[in-house]
Amino acid sequence: MHWTYTRTLPQTQPPMPLRQLLTAWLLPSHLVHDLRLNRRVLVNNQYRSMNQLVTGGETVQLTFIPADFKEPFPDVDPDSAATVSVLYETADLLIINKTRGSKTHPNQPGERGTTLNHVAAYLGADQPGPYILSRLDQETTGALMMTKTPAVVPIMVRNIAEKRVQRTYLAWVTGTLTGTGVFDAPIGRDLQDKRKRQVNGDHAQPAVTHYAVVKHQPGATLVQLWLETGRTHQLRVHLAAAGHPLIGDPLYGEPTRSRLRLHCWRLTFPQPFTLDEPETTVTAPVPADFDTF
Repeated sequence: MHWTYTRTLPQTQPPMPLRQLLTAWLLPSHLVHDLRLNRRVLVNNQYRSMNQLVTGGETVQLTFIPADFKEPFPDVDPDSAATVSVLYETADLLIINKTRGSKTHPNQPGERGTTLNHVAAYLGADQPGPYILSRLDQETTGALMMTKTPAVVPIMVRNIAEKRVQRTYLAWVTGTLTGTGVFDAPIGRDLQDKRKRQVNGDHAQPAVTHYAVVKHQPGATLVQLWLETGRTHQLRVHLAAAGHPLIGDPLYGEPTRSRLRLHCWRLTFPQPFTLDEPETTVTAPVPADFDTF
């Protein structure tokens, strides 16, 4: 098995050494090394050394093989594709609308019934993936990003780490919030409860959440939330610390019959193997019962 990517460079792209192009595409140095060593990078169907220039209008072809990757094939058992709602799909990327109550991925060998198991069934036996890029808590709904090949994983992981993937959430919180603002208290472990995190907890790390109020119900506020960092339970911890826990939050909120009202509403991201091209935005429809609790 192998994965081949063919990209024609935009006419407007300035000349640059081939190595510089591959680095700008966020390919890790070990992959660039493997491509060069085994002559698996071609320009206009010819081998070209890494120091030679490539220019706009030329076609670059990359071929990856399983040996290029530590774990080329995820060990995920396929399990019923019936619940998979696809929001966006290319040869490389897959974004699905995760349902409430579904775990994102297995935690034990052979575990089934998670979103990742369902996506493996959707992709079928001839696809090596899925490879998960983002995670959502079990009760959180919305846009979940994966790749279908291992070659794109390190590129998108870099994009996430360097904040080029923007995640916007919608959430109902208790109480009345107004306007816009930022929560920036660091988040660490809660030593009293290993399931939880807390503001200024053990080994706290920087955490930044932006919010903007959308509308109100009696005793509740709908907010848009943007993550600058991706700490465990970040939105839930920041809002609870501000006195506005998410409605239905079993860990950080008041006891209630309502289920969690947190939805990953929009993802904006650059496409792999491109430079300075328009970003892609994918929106996940809000669950029908989101405003009712």
